[in-house]
Amino acid sequence: MTFLTHFISGLSLGSVYAIIALGYTMVYGIAKMLNFAHGDVIMVGAYIAFCSTAYLNMPPWLAVIAAMLFCTCLGIIIERLAYKPLRDASSLAVLITAIGVSYFLQNAALIIWGSAPKVFTSVFDRIDNFRFFDGKLVVAPETLFTVLACILIMAVLSVFINFTKMGKSMRAVSEDNGAAQLMGINVNSTISMTFAIGSALAAVAGVLLCSSYPTIMPTTGAMPGIKAFTAAVFGGIGSIPGAMIGGILLGIIEIFARAYISTELSDAIVFGVLIIVLLVRPTGLLGKKISEKV
Repeated sequence: MTFLTHFISGLSLGSVYAIIALGYTMVYGIAKMLNFAHGDVIMVGAYIAFCSTAYLNMPPWLAVIAAMLFCTCLGIIIERLAYKPLRDASSLAVLITAIGVSYFLQNAALIIWGSAPKVFTSVFDRIDNFRFFDGKLVVAPETLFTVLACILIMAVLSVFINFTKMGKSMRAVSEDNGAAQLMGINVNSTISMTFAIGSALAAVAGVLLCSSYPTIMPTTGAMPGIKAFTAAVFGGIGSIPGAMIGGILLGIIEIFARAYISTELSDAIVFGVLIIVLLVRPTGLLGKKISEKV
């Protein structure tokens, strides 16, 4: 049962990485930008959910919705103020701006909420542990609902991308920005919608992450954000199924590395696996090599 327990924990952690990685891969796939401030939007979402339950006495489900709405607006504002003026700028300029936005959000959180860790009450605290195999396998509600949330988000996002008008616009902008504009697609609105969806997913990931690891700090989203970006690259950045597969595999590798090798070396093992995969397949597991005619 120990192996199965670690496997389920890996699925849960990997599901959080996958949800965060979806935000990275959508923004890169459509706007061709690496939004390194995405990890800090996770932190903001967790703080909003914390304030909604601790100070406003909102029920957990309403606190999650409040966090999603706030982060959606925050994502749109970040895109309009920080990234929209840099559409035609170099990748280096976008990268520096993203790092600047990241530090701005961290320091704003430090001013508003302070540096002391806040204890986050799980949104599933009223649900008892699930027991299987006559009680030999105990699964926390946070673990189970995190995996289910990842599957549901992936399914809804796939339907949205493939069968809605906005989803088709996103795919068109991803293929060729200029051609999509000539066909009457509002590129600005499409990219803003991409940031909005990615930021809403970051809020959900922040709540799920802090429900399993119940402390929040201004740097809460930094390491999960980096690992989720690693998961997006691992699966093939720009590929939505790749982000999910990369996130889940990364979570499982990390948990098994902690359990069977070394807690201190688990991060090194995770990034080592990424390096090996990229040496064998530079575009990631599901990434596609794009040939450009000159």
